[in-house]
Amino acid sequence: MATADKITTEQVYGLTDEHIHWLDNGAGIHKNMLAAFNHMQQAAKAAGFNLQVASGFRNFTRQLHLVNAKLTGQRAIKNRENKVIDCSVLSELEQVQATMLFSALPGGSRHHWGTDIDVYDPNLQNEQALQLEPWEYQDNGPQAPLNRWLDANMQRFGFYRPYQDYRNGVAEEPWHLSYAPLAKVYMQAFEVSDWHQLIAASELHNKQTVLDNLDLLCQQFVVNVCSPTHPDLENPHA
Repeated sequence: MATADKITTEQVYGLTDEHIHWLDNGAGIHKNMLAAFNHMQQAAKAAGFNLQVASGFRNFTRQLHLVNAKLTGQRAIKNRENKVIDCSVLSELEQVQATMLFSALPGGSRHHWGTDIDVYDPNLQNEQALQLEPWEYQDNGPQAPLNRWLDANMQRFGFYRPYQDYRNGVAEEPWHLSYAPLAKVYMQAFEVSDWHQLIAASELHNKQTVLDNLDLLCQQFVVNVCSPTHPDLENPHA
């Protein structure tokens, strides 16, 4: 089982990429997750799938820009039904919570760790642009065949879905896989007090509202994830 060499504060909150291996398509994953991902990718290929990472490591600054774009109206905020929300009727806290349904606040994203990836099969898209929306992976969506294969096989390689089910926090994200042996260590290293300092020093929109409610937001969106309960995750092959 792969484990982290040394977890640093900079790694936990997306302030460095020293722990990241860059794939050919520019996506980054944790160096100690590479063997497990390669084994899963090879197994997927044998089953007829071209498993690729659509999004991997994102640093603090990139996550900040993403969230600010939504909080300032430059990008749409959508609900679980994929409908655009009218943020003019929401309080600042409600706007932040609506944003966090699909986009973590900087410093609070699992993508900072390199242990979490958004996956897809480009061959299944039929020239359609990938949106990373639940319908693409459900029922008759283009990624549904890959989704079913992952259901049956990802645990053998140490992966699970932290957003498998909606828990009144982050929306269901069937594309989002987490490498359990490493992600567990990073979650244990996460401290709200450290996160508070980083947010306070940032240029996050609605920053004061976020800081005033950071404990609530942490409980609702950061630690409120599904557990890797499958027995294979205790002793993955890779």
